[in-house]
Amino acid sequence: MIPQLKRALVENHASYRGSITPWSACVRTVFCSHLRLIWHVFMVLTVLCVARQLLSVVRQSRNNKTRLSDKQLINPHQVVLQDVQSIREKFNANQAALHPFQWSDKKDKGLNKVPELARRLTSTANRILNPKLANKVDTSHDLKDELVVDGEIPKKTRLQEELPELQDPAHTQSTPQTSIFSASLQNGICQPKNHIVFLKTHKTASSTILNILYRYGDTRDLMFALPANMHSQLYYPNFFTAHFVEGVRTRRVTKFHIMCNHMRFRGSQVRKIMPVDTFYFSIVRNPVSMMESLFTYYKVIPAFRNFKTLQDFLLDNGRSYNASVPDSHYAQNILTFDFGFNNSAPGNDAELEERAVAIISAVESELHLVLISEYFDESVVLLRHALCWTLEDVMSFRLNSRSDKSRKPLSAEMIEQVKKWNALDWRLYQHFNTSFWRRIDTTLGRAKLQKEVELLRAKREELEKTCLLGGKAVDPGQVHDSSVKPFQYGQAVIQGYNLRQELDNDTHQLCRRLITPELQYTMALYKKQFPDLAAKMATVKKGPVSTKKVVNDVKNSTIHRA
Repeated sequence: MIPQLKRALVENHASYRGSITPWSACVRTVFCSHLRLIWHVFMVLTVLCVARQLLSVVRQSRNNKTRLSDKQLINPHQVVLQDVQSIREKFNANQAALHPFQWSDKKDKGLNKVPELARRLTSTANRILNPKLANKVDTSHDLKDELVVDGEIPKKTRLQEELPELQDPAHTQSTPQTSIFSASLQNGICQPKNHIVFLKTHKTASSTILNILYRYGDTRDLMFALPANMHSQLYYPNFFTAHFVEGVRTRRVTKFHIMCNHMRFRGSQVRKIMPVDTFYFSIVRNPVSMMESLFTYYKVIPAFRNFKTLQDFLLDNGRSYNASVPDSHYAQNILTFDFGFNNSAPGNDAELEERAVAIISAVESELHLVLISEYFDESVVLLRHALCWTLEDVMSFRLNSRSDKSRKPLSAEMIEQVKKWNALDWRLYQHFNTSFWRRIDTTLGRAKLQKEVELLRAKREELEKTCLLGGKAVDPGQVHDSSVKPFQYGQAVIQGYNLRQELDNDTHQLCRRLITPELQYTMALYKKQFPDLAAKMATVKKGPVSTKKVVNDVKNSTIHRA
């Protein structure tokens, strides 16, 4: 039975095979002959897919490991376990690497987010380890008695705005972040920065910096955040508020480029009207020479009025000093005051240490650069690299500078007394003087800096010969043009300039801008930006708004007070 069945099946298969058409048989033959090749192709594709998946896994593993390492680096719990002295030592030793941005010869390295966070967390750790610090740092920032600590840095600060992943400690995904300075780089070329805030401090060569900014913005039709109602300052010594700026309350101005008039700094209010990519900087001066200048210039204020010399004031050791009297802030720790902090003298060394560390940390979280008055040329070279400007953009003549006749040197004993009296300012100056030179070494280098400084001085000397009659500054009584005569106050003799007569129109305009004092230039910019308001105020006052009128307003308002 079985052999018969097998024979039947074979015959049936043969009959079926014989029924296949020649075309189908050809296709089947070709398919069978290439089956091995098709199998090899599928195998190769499979291997490639597997290899790609493995490569992705390896890359993801490396990224996770890197992010884990970064989180360990900035773990706030690890920072809090260290003492304040250890934090300060590490911070000072690594400040160059921890600064928000670095410059190189050909490209901007951008904002280093992780070191910036480490520095801010250091400030937080200082406050945690020193619970009394919040009460010792200025808590009078807000005129409405709102509690503000560390230079108006909000609790939900720019730290969270810049790195939102830190709002959730368990967040492990990396969110792409763009440096506020990387936008200035296009195709590898540094683009000039036009959004700038200059915290103008007193008796620090800040008027010369202001003139640089005025000329830069004026020639490019940039919008300045000028004081409202044609004031010369942003209602100093009050803490800055956004509506102090002309055009903010009425909303007639929607975008400002540069803010550089005197104010008592309050970062949260400044950020309300300035773009997010704004560059913030300031300038400081050795408190010893600054104190001598302050005493001479502000001799009429109550704190100095009853003392014939600065030495007499210092030897009094503060017995006659009353911090509650108006304008007393000019007499002690004025840098600390201008930066927005309580400038009263610390009660002991421990309090000095705590307050100084907190103030320095807060200032560095707000400002991208701090210049040094004693190294003015080096400072403007560094500034021009930070702003991506040319050397011509930072060219300047000294403005609001005293004649040597009114300068009085101090003895070694009085120098130490000044440092003690202005202990907070002295700590600020020491820190930023050190960080300034560390920045030079890690960015430009001393050799390149020196070459640019020499070139800057050569260009300035050439410009002085071109613009100035006699090639130098003169005492105020010798200034021929009263419209550019500097404002005089106290016992200081503020020098001015005379222009040469044979200048062509373009050169004359350049030279005149270089010698125009702060008050006159501020008024000119106000008229340019708000011609209708300037005309209206002139009509109300029944006469032209002249420099003499502004000077009289300043005198009647007690030391430029608004």
